[in-house]
Amino acid sequence: MSSLFAFLHHVAAFTLLAALAVEFTLTKEALTASIARKLLTADMIFGASAGAVLIIGLLRVFLFEKGAAFYFTNIPFLIKLALFAVIGILSIRPTKEFLSWRAALKSGQAPSPAAGTMQQLHGIIKMELMAAGALIFCAALMARGVGSL
Repeated sequence: MSSLFAFLHHVAAFTLLAALAVEFTLTKEALTASIARKLLTADMIFGASAGAVLIIGLLRVFLFEKGAAFYFTNIPFLIKLALFAVIGILSIRPTKEFLSWRAALKSGQAPSPAAGTMQQLHGIIKMELMAAGALIFCAALMARGVGSL
């Protein structure tokens, strides 16, 4: 069962990264109705996969792996949790913006965000990707037993 949950955790994490990469790429494009719909879809996938990563990860911590005592005394794991929270907090602004486009899209129009909004969103998503890279590094350290108190 442990291997199954490890697999599911990794699939969810890679899906999260892929959705974030799609958002990063699309926020550099000229905003059309089609691009806006793709961004909304990518953001929904991002949110769902983030939820899956969190739930499956907590199940692994408490039920299927080394136990909470190991993980909550491991510095890279604690940094991973903090980075996951940072990514979640950073994702609020893009998600709110993307959701605000639904009315325009329902009427068949391309959204028209304020000047500079797409550049700001692109920068935020870039920070999310950088935090995700640091999170992956912490995962590698943790998997090798580095940082236990």
